[in-house]
Amino acid sequence: MRRGLLGAAVERVLGRPIELAPAMLARYPELADARYRRGGLPPRVGGWALGEPTVEAITLWRTVFLGRDASASADLLLHEVRHVHQFQASRAFPLAYLWESIRRGYHRNRFEIDARAYAAARLRTRPPPRG
Repeated sequence: MRRGLLGAAVERVLGRPIELAPAMLARYPELADARYRRGGLPPRVGGWALGEPTVEAITLWRTVFLGRDASASADLLLHEVRHVHQFQASRAFPLAYLWESIRRGYHRNRFEIDARAYAAARLRTRPPPRG
């Protein structure tokens, strides 16, 4: 019983681990650079920062937290894995990201612009299968 309560509490805070579909990983191997979780507190805190109940996803270091109802689309996952790469490139990334968001806002934040461009370029070079 205690273990069940502890597990439920951990899941409420950190979400639950999820695995990406093998076909998605084969198509976009860089997605293996991250760990993935669904739900938990991070997407809600990210949403609150933007005046929303939740965000589709938020990345903290190597972990991508997907919102409870977010679709794990290639576009979203590629965007978030770019944030994993940004975290890996600089220890100061969290502070730089925060400063960019304060100065320019979320949508004009250079790290968000970079992540959107990265995802769009990868989708152009490896479009999803048809049918």
